Amino acid sequence: MDKLRVLLAKGRIYESVYELLSDVGISLKLAERTYFPSTNQDDLAFQVVKPQIASALLASNKADVGFSGKDWVYENGVQDEVEEIMDLGFDPVRIVAAIPNTVDFDALIKKPVTIATEYQTLSKKWVEEKKIDGKIFRTWGTSEGFVQDNEDSLAQVLIDNTSTGSSLRANNLKIVDTLMTSSTRMYASKEALKDPAKKQKIMELKMLFESVLNARGRVMLEMNVAKDKFDGLIKALPSMKSPTVSPLFGDDGYAVKIAVKKSEVPTLLPKLQSLGATDILEYALRKVVR
Repeated sequence: MDKLRVLLAKGRIYESVYELLSDVGISLKLAERTYFPSTNQDDLAFQVVKPQIASALLASNKADVGFSGKDWVYENGVQDEVEEIMDLGFDPVRIVAAIPNTVDFDALIKKPVTIATEYQTLSKKWVEEKKIDGKIFRTWGTSEGFVQDNEDSLAQVLIDNTSTGSSLRANNLKIVDTLMTSSTRMYASKEALKDPAKKQKIMELKMLFESVLNARGRVMLEMNVAKDKFDGLIKALPSMKSPTVSPLFGDDGYAVKIAVKKSEVPTLLPKLQSLGATDILEYALRKVVR
């Protein structure tokens, strides 16, 4: 098999995917002012690109695998030309339409408006669906300042991504519609998936990523319990399937081990202690393969 060509997007996506790869065991080293990280994996070749073009390169078969926000896949219009392998869940955002707080949306769209946005394709589709007489003004980077409630404003509507809405609120803007939701996802070119060896490698990467993501949300709990407390404790235990149980030395009770969600721990630990668990240990998991 030729090396699997993997695209990494700059910025927040790079940092999140870099950490995920590291947790899997795939190391990257990116020299300053270069775009081709070295790695400890002989069958992988990485390249760093702008997040806006990763999916377009995949669709053109310039790479085999890439990481991109779903929003840019749809903005590039290549959703039918690439295959989504998995949603990593990183950097969840909404693509929204926003206007000044003081403006009435229904009254605004009865007349021609200018829309400030990086998302030309998504904005054009939105304008058509809403039957708005809208002119699209392309921005580069931060766009909130282009939309204000005054005659000098360059645009009357903003279409942008937001995670919490705090930046919009800080600029006196309100959300009037949500075009789509997005997050960082792993995509593959359809040509790569036609190659059995490459497809196998892509699915292996998916399994490794899933094992790390599953582990991030869970911890392992170990505890001891006396025989007379065992039944009551076991009935109260959550676990992925069933707890691991082994007898203690001297037949003096049992050692119990369970993997649980991190969010359950604050209420679970006091409950376990009240049910007779002793010597409770909590430790992190690195990978969970189901």
